Amino acid sequence: MASVDWAKEIQPLLKKYKGKKHPLNYGNTYELLVMVVLSAQDSDAHINKIAPDFFKAFPDMKALAKADADSLFPLIGKVRNFGNKTKWLLEIAAQVKQDKNIPTTLETLTALPGIGRKSANVILRESGLTAEGIIVDLHVVRVAPRLGIATGADPKKIEKQMMEVLAPKDWGEAGMAISFLGRETCRPTNPKHAECVMKNVCNHYNELK
Repeated sequence: MASVDWAKEIQPLLKKYKGKKHPLNYGNTYELLVMVVLSAQDSDAHINKIAPDFFKAFPDMKALAKADADSLFPLIGKVRNFGNKTKWLLEIAAQVKQDKNIPTTLETLTALPGIGRKSANVILRESGLTAEGIIVDLHVVRVAPRLGIATGADPKKIEKQMMEVLAPKDWGEAGMAISFLGRETCRPTNPKHAECVMKNVCNHYNELK
């Protein structure tokens, strides 16, 4: 199994999920950025639930820049780690000031508080911008080693390994596709091997056989 041509073998998976929208239910880049910050260590479903009230109160970066911690608390007080996230959102708004100033590169996005590589990669993908890395969320951390495309549990190392074996043109879709595979098919227990488009090259599946 060591000599899998991942750049070629991942194509059916990329085709299956190409352009499928991220599970966060955002309306524009400002909303996506806020929701990506809020969703760290929390669930997309939870953030989708609280987002409408949040954006009613703060419809854009300009409105958020005028906010303070007390006005955010009733809206995001139930979000995990809300204290830090409140601080980060207020700092981002103070720096960015308007929607049109939202950064568009990995380097400038990760320079913002509360935005790591994963979040930046999600924003680039969903905004249709050139990928500079691969999205590695909790699903990818679990599924990539199972497939055999990467090893270990460190998101940065997994991303680096995947970037070495996949074509840069596929970086934008690869992480999200593996994430969707993990959400829908490659579940932590009882993965649905029968409907998996990657089973022929999957380490885990081939070990089971």
